[in-house]
Amino acid sequence: MKGIKTMGEKYIMAVDGGTQSTKVLIFDVKGNVVAEGRQKLRPMIAPEPRYQLHPDDDLWDSFVAACKMALEGFKGDPKDIAGVGLCTIRCCRVIMKEDGSLAYPVIDWMDPRAYGPCDFPTSDFNYLTTTTGYFTKRLTGEFRDTAANNLYWQCPTDPVTWLWSDDDSKFDAFNMKRSQMTELCMPSDVLGQVTGEASVATGIPEGIPVIATANDKAVEALGTGLMLGNLGLISLGTYSTGMMPADRLIMDNPVAFWSNFGCIPHRYLLETRRGIHRGMWTVSWLSELLGGNISDEVGRRGVSVLELLNEEAAQVPAGSHGLITIPEWLVLNTNQPFKKGIMIGFDVRHGRAHMFRSLLEGIILKLYNGFSNMCNEAGIFPERLIASGGGSKGDTFVQIIADVFGLPVTRNEIEDAAGTGSAIWAAVATGIYPDFDAAAKAMVRVKDTFQPNMENHTVYKRLNDEVFRDFVKSTDPILEKTYEIFG
Repeated sequence: MKGIKTMGEKYIMAVDGGTQSTKVLIFDVKGNVVAEGRQKLRPMIAPEPRYQLHPDDDLWDSFVAACKMALEGFKGDPKDIAGVGLCTIRCCRVIMKEDGSLAYPVIDWMDPRAYGPCDFPTSDFNYLTTTTGYFTKRLTGEFRDTAANNLYWQCPTDPVTWLWSDDDSKFDAFNMKRSQMTELCMPSDVLGQVTGEASVATGIPEGIPVIATANDKAVEALGTGLMLGNLGLISLGTYSTGMMPADRLIMDNPVAFWSNFGCIPHRYLLETRRGIHRGMWTVSWLSELLGGNISDEVGRRGVSVLELLNEEAAQVPAGSHGLITIPEWLVLNTNQPFKKGIMIGFDVRHGRAHMFRSLLEGIILKLYNGFSNMCNEAGIFPERLIASGGGSKGDTFVQIIADVFGLPVTRNEIEDAAGTGSAIWAAVATGIYPDFDAAAKAMVRVKDTFQPNMENHTVYKRLNDEVFRDFVKSTDPILEKTYEIFG
């Protein structure tokens, strides 16, 4: 379906469904957040080791709660909301019954069953889709989905046309049937209108159009303004990765990156293969682990544990006096189940600030190596980086990015890049802006820029080239042996 024109609307609702929480934001047409709601997701369940399921109907339930929070705080008239930009977690598998209800809990992207041929945990189902396809059905009653969240390494989409493959063998390879697939729509298409039933559940007025966006990383990229200029993006979320825009599909068996469906139909997003699973999860985990000893100071100063650790880590020199962290707390690689996180090199100089900074450095050094490999293979070299995601809130973290890469790093005023990206799509689809360029220029604004400390860059370059880059070649054999003992 093509986008529709509307006149006089002043607000846009944007959905940002993540791994740890669901956020619903209401924007004005200049890209300012005027209301928002956020609902944390429940802990995932693991019926077997390495399985990761969202319990019951938690994704939808959290969305409903976040919608109500956002609308309760909204001072305008909900009828002035022009459209809903829909973005949810990518790389999940959703198995639906004929009526669109769940036939099995949503299989999260951290579950190995989300990839490769489907091994169905139930026979009582009619449709296979993504989280955006599921939300589309719940919101509009339509069995439609954005093509840009049906990634070709997960299901039989054609990476050139962005439609279902014409080759039946592709469906056989994924153990899927055409009859089980939803209708594919392009980003900024109208997926349908909010039904009366969905309106009662969420508070969103009936009849408001629901707009197709893309996979959450592509939505985030658009929301940072990555499409504008020679830029790269460092995304510091639960899954941390590096990305660059491309105007063509690069499919000659690239080693260092994927050509992902991008921000705009038939444009692509190059994404490093060396991302970090549970990147910011690990930062939060270590913060909580260290925070037990500093609760009094946190309370006295009125700051969070994360803020205090960032301040302390800023006083530690580059390289953390030789304390090295390999951030592999969770690696989704069935061929290397032995992978574990490592922190090595302790001596009497090291305290909690060193541990925290070393983790930040380990995350960025790993991302740097993957990003550099991607740039070299693709022949694309950005002149500036954008930092987004939860990790970008910390000044210390962003400065380490600038120092490791040796490039300026910017942050945007609106921290929720995926929410901004969803709003941009909805603004284009409803005629508020004529195209993505105009919408992004109006709604994305730079907050600040971090210049690299070149002395620190020299330290990091030597640390990476002489130690970090090939570190796992020495430690993997040890971890393989411990895995045989402890699993």
